[in-house]
Amino acid sequence: MSLASPHLWILVAFAAAAFQTLRFMLQKVLVTATLSPTGATFARFFYSAPLVSLLLVVYLQGTGQVLPSLDARFWVYALSGGLAQVVATVCVVSLFKLRNFAVGVTLMKTEVILSVVVGLVLLREGVSWAAFGAIGLGLVGVLMLSTPPDVTGWGGRAIWNRGIGLGLASGVLFAVSAVCYRGASLELASTDPVLRAGVTLAAVTGSQMIGMALWLVWCDAAQIGAVWGARRVAGWLGMLSMAGSFCWFLAFTLQTAAYVKAVGQVELVMSLLASVFFFKERSSLRELGGMAVLCLSILMLVLLL
Repeated sequence: MSLASPHLWILVAFAAAAFQTLRFMLQKVLVTATLSPTGATFARFFYSAPLVSLLLVVYLQGTGQVLPSLDARFWVYALSGGLAQVVATVCVVSLFKLRNFAVGVTLMKTEVILSVVVGLVLLREGVSWAAFGAIGLGLVGVLMLSTPPDVTGWGGRAIWNRGIGLGLASGVLFAVSAVCYRGASLELASTDPVLRAGVTLAAVTGSQMIGMALWLVWCDAAQIGAVWGARRVAGWLGMLSMAGSFCWFLAFTLQTAAYVKAVGQVELVMSLLASVFFFKERSSLRELGGMAVLCLSILMLVLLL
């Protein structure tokens, strides 16, 4: 399938979801063993940013292209998206300490609904009413997953709790980052989607690595040493992060962020398999039902596009 194919972005989004599932698995291992949520987030950028920059240089030399101009609008989008993603990642890694792996990832997926609103506000990109209905169905699945395992009923503490707050916060921030990344890639004067995705990814991950390093030096310098000490696992985290992020950025370059994130919800099935077979966690019937509803919304959306 060539880069000109109108359906390439779907396959790229599936690949991004697979890499992201593996990355979150490693982050869950790291945060429950050696690193804080902030340290596990920094590890992702510390081990991926140099690889992204190196591969971008190799690609430019191999294709004979030059780095496109990076104007002020590009940097506003890139840096805003990068900051939103960092805070969102800290939220979702913190969430893994409160809920099981599959449920944590599912709560994060409120970003799909929110990407529609953010995309309309920032880029004036909307979705069809039929597609919005399919995306809205996913919200039902999220609500089915909003009660912690030790709480019965649907009032008061059942709906509003720290886990739900972290999940929804990560969803809002991931939605902002996705739309900003698409906005940044659209600012680049190039017809090559791989180059646009690579340049945007290099700019974002580089700024995230520098920004988080400065933050940790000020607030928690011990985590920098811990990230280096965990390099045998964190190094793989960096490679998976690079592969997954590139796929997301390429998909954002090819298609509206809301559609990309909606198809990317296939990650829910992958996270459920990881939760059961790797982390030996059990999901309730309600949680499984919520995941099934979300998967149905993905199928509807793919058939509509």
